[in-house]
Amino acid sequence: MSEEKVSEKQWYAVTTFIGHEQKAAENIRTRIETYDLSKYIFRVIVAEEKVPSINKNGDPVMRRNKETGEMEQKYKIVNLYPGYVFVEMIMTDDVWYVVRNTPEVTGITGSSGGGQKPTPITSREIEAVLKRMGMVDFAMYENYHVGDLVKIIHGTFDGVEGTIISIDKEAGTVKVDVIFFGRHTPVDVDFSEIVHIS
Repeated sequence: MSEEKVSEKQWYAVTTFIGHEQKAAENIRTRIETYDLSKYIFRVIVAEEKVPSINKNGDPVMRRNKETGEMEQKYKIVNLYPGYVFVEMIMTDDVWYVVRNTPEVTGITGSSGGGQKPTPITSREIEAVLKRMGMVDFAMYENYHVGDLVKIIHGTFDGVEGTIISIDKEAGTVKVDVIFFGRHTPVDVDFSEIVHIS
């Protein structure tokens, strides 16, 4: 690695062909080892979610478990952001060169060419991606306070908006005041299930 001023680690959206996200991610991971970039590239994530399979009538697709013989819900893996791989890295000239020239990588969003380095994803944007995958960084708590307006993005209350009443960092839960049938109702949700309303 060449000597240059090192900035802080940030998240970037690396582009690839739709359907090639896992291969692009694996190629980046291989390059981390090959070029000894573990001090510059930290996490490589394909944002995928396990969702229930349903048939054309909207009914759940069931299958027999080979071990237990019981019928169970079938699931499939869905890419939440087709064509993107999210990479947490320190953007140096060398890292930028290695990542953008990785097989299956077509570019890094936020770079307009002409030698201009890509711009990182905002903390709110990457937070929504990570939380959809059930991943929480402790630093995310700093952005949430009692009284903040949030939207629940998972679970029983998916899509419901409300106001934070309390935050329990140790338990990883948040109490949110939501309105059901015209009445204020406090509900406990996992911290990974909320995002700020922009």
